[in-house]
Amino acid sequence: MQTQTESERIRQVYAGYRERGLHHGKWSEQNRGNRAILRERQTMAASMLAEAGCLPLQNQEVLEVGCGSGKVLRSLVEMGAAPARCHGVDLLPDRIDAARLVLPQSEFRVANAEALPYDDNLFDLVVVFTVFSSILNDQVAQSVAREIERVLRVGGAVLWYDFRFNNPANRNVRGMGRRSISRLFPNFEFRLQSLTLLPPLARRFGPLTSVLYPALARLPFLKTHWLGLLKQGSSGRP
Repeated sequence: MQTQTESERIRQVYAGYRERGLHHGKWSEQNRGNRAILRERQTMAASMLAEAGCLPLQNQEVLEVGCGSGKVLRSLVEMGAAPARCHGVDLLPDRIDAARLVLPQSEFRVANAEALPYDDNLFDLVVVFTVFSSILNDQVAQSVAREIERVLRVGGAVLWYDFRFNNPANRNVRGMGRRSISRLFPNFEFRLQSLTLLPPLARRFGPLTSVLYPALARLPFLKTHWLGLLKQGSSGRP
């Protein structure tokens, strides 16, 4: 019952985001600040994957949990992942429909991440971007983490991007600190790097974004997210 309740809560939250038009408003890629956030994230993700020996991606099976409209997977295709080897799951059918339009050669399924519809040891890379911050039930979060571990091949990796801190303007999400990540994936070693200039600030720069974003993004206290690579090992590093 807890699982069903949490899944339905998440569906309702994201349906509310859609009804409020956030993807066409403050989250729009037409905003220069949002584009700067995406560029920074993709550049740092490519660097992190390369340093960990996870590139090239072309022969790897990739799964994104909570894939939304497929734009994160598209960024991995731009890094070299083969579209036919990219897979995504999401709770919301309309997001899956949108993802299929973005990457028609990839496979997308409506599914609950607590019961991923895949065999054990199938994927080389599992992507989780702003997933666990949206799960407020600890038991459900642990179940999702165990499913990710189950479908990941030995030596595989999890590419992580999520909030470092609670968002006082949104009670439907929570920050994921180092200890929270370690509790979810205790059998993984991980490297985390802070990034993403405070989005409400970044979105206000307009034509000055190219100058102000890189300058202010150097300030640690203005970085709101973790980008991380988690690899199966003997233990996590808190």
